[in-house]
Amino acid sequence: MHTLFNILIDGLAYGMVLFVIAVGLSVTLGLMRFVNLSHGAFAMVGGYCAAWLTREALWSFWLAVPMAIAATALLGAVLESLVLRHLYRRKELDQVLFTIGLSFVLIATTNAIAGPQVQLITLPPLLAGSVDLGFRTLPAQRLLVIGAGLAVAAVAAWTVARTRFGVWLRAAVDHSGTASALGIPIRTVQCASFAAGAALAGFGGILGAELMPLEPYYALKYLVLVLVVVAVGGMGSIAGSLVAAVLLGTIETASRYLASGWGSLFFFVAMAALLAWRPNGLLKR
Repeated sequence: MHTLFNILIDGLAYGMVLFVIAVGLSVTLGLMRFVNLSHGAFAMVGGYCAAWLTREALWSFWLAVPMAIAATALLGAVLESLVLRHLYRRKELDQVLFTIGLSFVLIATTNAIAGPQVQLITLPPLLAGSVDLGFRTLPAQRLLVIGAGLAVAAVAAWTVARTRFGVWLRAAVDHSGTASALGIPIRTVQCASFAAGAALAGFGGILGAELMPLEPYYALKYLVLVLVVVAVGGMGSIAGSLVAAVLLGTIETASRYLASGWGSLFFFVAMAALLAWRPNGLLKR
């Protein structure tokens, strides 16, 4: 029973990290219909910015995190405005090749600036300590990860389903010509959506620095995991991404506890089984 509780707690924390990173990609793929394989690079950029601000610039963690998220969003907005918007109507292969190339550019840039070593984010005393849950002592930072993941899920779902911006986004994707004729600012919606996806990726990179170490090849190393979460959850489905991330994160954690020598085999077996059962995702929009 003790091991089961450990698996559930650690699996939930790991799943929330995957979800926060994946939800932005789910919106980009499912709603904007743009294949952005540089999404993992934005998570890396957010994590690297937070690490540099807390360790080198000596900023407070609570100030460094929003600044790192804003910097990642700004990078996403600039790239979308200058380059990526020209790929929206191109073939998927063009999008894949360009965004993979962009990932390698960002990998080379971070390696040249920060070096190949793992980047550490300096935590404040409140998060550096531990919390006694009775059956185990849990790092306080993981409780923040779980709470932040639930908050992101609620805010993202509300934004897409209940706000004017969410209506604009869905209209811009489904009937861009009609939406434009009705006065909806298509370009603003596209740029803001991409920037928001990049910001969420950066936030996930910061939250998951303990579980998914920040190093130059982070952008490619964890991209497959994020793509799996989006595919299993259903592209464009925020609830689906949350369910898939927690389920697959728990399976991955259980395999580490019970069969560490098998690596991520059970994660990908579960992916194959779920996609065979629900080819369009668990909760496809």
